[in-house]
Amino acid sequence: MAQEQFIAKIDNEQTAQLPAIEFRGDIRIIDSEEQIEEACRYLASQPAIGFDTETRPSFKAGVSYRVSLLQLSSEKRCYLFRLNKTALAKPILKLLENPKITKIGADVAGDLRSLRQLRHFRDAGFIDLQTIASEWGIEEKSLRKLSAIVLGQRVSKAQRLSNWESTILTDKQQIYAATDAWVCLRIYDRLLKTPKIK
Repeated sequence: MAQEQFIAKIDNEQTAQLPAIEFRGDIRIIDSEEQIEEACRYLASQPAIGFDTETRPSFKAGVSYRVSLLQLSSEKRCYLFRLNKTALAKPILKLLENPKITKIGADVAGDLRSLRQLRHFRDAGFIDLQTIASEWGIEEKSLRKLSAIVLGQRVSKAQRLSNWESTILTDKQQIYAATDAWVCLRIYDRLLKTPKIK
């Protein structure tokens, strides 16, 4: 039975009490040019993909880093493109520019702005959960709260401020990064199965 409606808001305490959601699929790290084409071929064959980026945090005023990681996820497999080690190559740009491939994220404009600092491209086919959530009466904007309201599960933010340019990404970083992209797909899917507010 489809859920009738979502609540408009949820506070931090309520969110913290929910069970955590984690991506349990196949995580593949792309850190060399040779791996890019095959990854993009797989992603291009999917009906929709989750999208997110990570940037190394700066704890000093006036210091900022370029985007370190691009996450693109299907329902079962997430690719982590290590942009601090490999280029934002043509096959990736083709995906980002293809209007026929639906890419779902939260705060898409911010992520695209970071990626454009590496290379210019014309994005197409993006859906921003922050923009569409209000059509279901949801007033929250953060991915953590959107997941709490729509899926009844919380996204952990524990790794957000970790170093995304480390030589090796830890298992925790990989799961966190993959979850952030994949959960966008899950939220979108659930929204589509729920009637919008009249």
